[in-house]
Amino acid sequence: MCPNTERSDSALPDDDSGVGRVVLSSADITRAIRRIAHEILERNKGADDLIVLGIPTRGAELAHRLVKELAAVESVDVPVGTLDITMYRDDLRRQPTRPAQRTEIPAAGIDDKIVVLVDDVLYSGRTVRAALDALGDLGRPRAVRLAVLVDRGHRELPIRADHVGKNLPTSSSERVQVRLGGIDDTEEVRIS
Repeated sequence: MCPNTERSDSALPDDDSGVGRVVLSSADITRAIRRIAHEILERNKGADDLIVLGIPTRGAELAHRLVKELAAVESVDVPVGTLDITMYRDDLRRQPTRPAQRTEIPAAGIDDKIVVLVDDVLYSGRTVRAALDALGDLGRPRAVRLAVLVDRGHRELPIRADHVGKNLPTSSSERVQVRLGGIDDTEEVRIS
């Protein structure tokens, strides 16, 4: 995979999992998700009109965990779904073989809602740009906010996260590996 794309950060082969240093443990990830949930509710003044959409694969897992935290605080079910960005990526010509995921939008739709996009790692900003393009084809939200577990810097587009679990300054040669239980055999964020 190309070292400049966001997907290369979290979609690493399993044999790389023992290399580098752990920067977030499982407990740290849980605390970060809990904090992000509280930030979202505070900024939104509650859970009204919220829809949470995760970018597959790990962003979708994080979105479901975030919704559970929102429900624990507000005692309300926030609609959650996934947003496939495969066909909106700007690197399809370089890496055309990508398995398409499924876009699952809650029945309420996104029109006039506050959409919280969730991803695991924010790097160049290109994945988020693709997600915004995909959202535009699905409707017109009132606002779109971005929540990420890790912001590693190195933006190539003028995009920033509204809610960040951990700011992790990295060099462009380093890799950030996000592993989440339910998808991977361990749960941690590692830099190598």
